[in-house]
Amino acid sequence: MKRQIIKIDEDKCNGCGLCIPNCHEGALQIIDGKVRLVSDLMCDGLGACLGHCPEGALEIEEREAVPYDENAVMAEMISKGRNVVIAHLEHLIDHNELEFHAQGVEYLEQNKENIPFDISEIVLPKEEKEEIMTHEHHHGHGGSCPGSASKSFVPINIGNEAISGKSELTHWPVQMHLINPLASYFRDSDLLLAADCVAFSLGNFHSKYLKGKSLNIACPKLDSNIEIYVEKLTRMIDEAHINTITVMIMEVPCCGGLIQIVKKALNNAKRKVPVKAIMVGIKGEILSEEWM
Repeated sequence: MKRQIIKIDEDKCNGCGLCIPNCHEGALQIIDGKVRLVSDLMCDGLGACLGHCPEGALEIEEREAVPYDENAVMAEMISKGRNVVIAHLEHLIDHNELEFHAQGVEYLEQNKENIPFDISEIVLPKEEKEEIMTHEHHHGHGGSCPGSASKSFVPINIGNEAISGKSELTHWPVQMHLINPLASYFRDSDLLLAADCVAFSLGNFHSKYLKGKSLNIACPKLDSNIEIYVEKLTRMIDEAHINTITVMIMEVPCCGGLIQIVKKALNNAKRKVPVKAIMVGIKGEILSEEWM
């Protein structure tokens, strides 16, 4: 499967090891004087180690990798002690990976008889766990750029809605190259896939089309390596279990490429989801709206 994972530039790495304490999952080790990624399944791809490399030898890439395994990570970290386990769980919450957090806590609960420290302050009471799962966390640094850190949030209305409007955006990032197709805010959502220019053409884009949906944006003409888009959409259909896809394109011919990307993903996916295509005129009018 394709997913985000740490990449190490061995030419830049000087073997200082400063990144290793900040990889709570135990995916990094010093071997032969260089940092090595010793296990794909231990790397969560969230980039906690990135800011601790003085040589800039670490970055996030998307490539074929063994799926991340939270149970394997938790089993490894228990041997490192209570504080490491706590830091790991906080790391997952900060990056809104609430499903992995729940898996880790469940592992602790199921194996508490064999854990050499008290987990009572780590495994929260049921009501506190439910509060974490429903609260929208928006901290942390994802990828090699803080601006691409994954966040989900409740839309807010600033000022007079009649004048300024209300944002219906519920997460970040939104550009297809930057998104994680398995981010929690995509799971079981209705996806709006919009061409870059659509929101600039429609004055009611947020209130009528984005409200209640997760968002991806892309430009089939200017974006490079758009085959990645097909792979990400396929994973969103099969693994994130999105409910529907609404594709919004402009009337210009190049925008039709976005429809083709969705069709390829549908052909590759094991699940089938309804798809609506909406075409927007350059003056902001809706030219067509139909289910594919």
